[in-house]
Amino acid sequence: MTNLAIEAVGLRKSYRDKTGEKIVLDGIDLAVPEATIFSLLGPNGAGKTTTVQILSTLIGADAGQVRVAGHDLNSRPDDVRGAIGVTGQYSAVDKLLTGRENLQLMADLHHLTRRDGKRKAAELLERFDLVEAADKPASSYSGGMARRLDLAMTLVGDPRLIFLDEPTTGLDPRSRRTMWSIVGDLVTAGTTIFLTTQYLEEADELADHIALLDRGHLIAEGTPDQLKRLIPGGHISLTFTHDDAVKDALSALGQGFLDPADDDRRTLQIPSDGSVASLRDLLTRLETAGIEPTDLSVHTPDLDDVFLTLTGQPHHHDEQKQETAR
Repeated sequence: MTNLAIEAVGLRKSYRDKTGEKIVLDGIDLAVPEATIFSLLGPNGAGKTTTVQILSTLIGADAGQVRVAGHDLNSRPDDVRGAIGVTGQYSAVDKLLTGRENLQLMADLHHLTRRDGKRKAAELLERFDLVEAADKPASSYSGGMARRLDLAMTLVGDPRLIFLDEPTTGLDPRSRRTMWSIVGDLVTAGTTIFLTTQYLEEADELADHIALLDRGHLIAEGTPDQLKRLIPGGHISLTFTHDDAVKDALSALGQGFLDPADDDRRTLQIPSDGSVASLRDLLTRLETAGIEPTDLSVHTPDLDDVFLTLTGQPHHHDEQKQETAR
């Protein structure tokens, strides 16, 4: 049986404002296996940050049973805090201190000895490629460097579970890729990552499992590929060397249409959910008919399509690309 880093049942949270009660989380269930990357997606206001705040003990839930890192969230919050790390949307780096001083400050907060604190700081500076900037004020760091330092500070306490709340917002593409590599290495070493992000490409690249949150409800869960297969529009492209092969393939498969982007009219698009079973069936039918394509590719909807179809809201991916590129 898979050990769970997070297990939540019936998690609820609401706030009261001038207009009345606003339900933020309406009885959601979560199961996050250890040493995996779990990504929580959703439009603005869906409840992502509230979920992270509850699971990391920053605020209380109105109802629900939750275990984090093996500890009951309500009865053993201190044990939960000792097992987790949080890297929030806004950097916790003190810009008046150097990188080394920021790390040593975190070591002091974790009650490490001065010697162990210095050793830990040196280790993390090396690990996050910050040695050359170690004794410079953090105010002089680039966005990517500051974000790496922020994550390094989270690791001072050797957390088993890390909450990353939109960790790469505002970073340039190269810095984002560097962060992705660091996150992947953490999971390989056994750390569990709970990720919220505005970048669907990021979730697609990193996450083992994705949950889509909308208006306080979990409306879909699965691997990135499983979520994409929920949306119509997937197909398999087959390219052939001559027109007769195209006609024979259409006859053998009983469905398909010519790819409008192929001027040679020798590429077929066959509707498919992209699953292994459907691909195997297609290839078996072609083989039985003695037909062999020269090229084959599987096309499935991306997470933008999933987001739009399931939430009814467009994900402003182009705007985010522009922001990232600045």
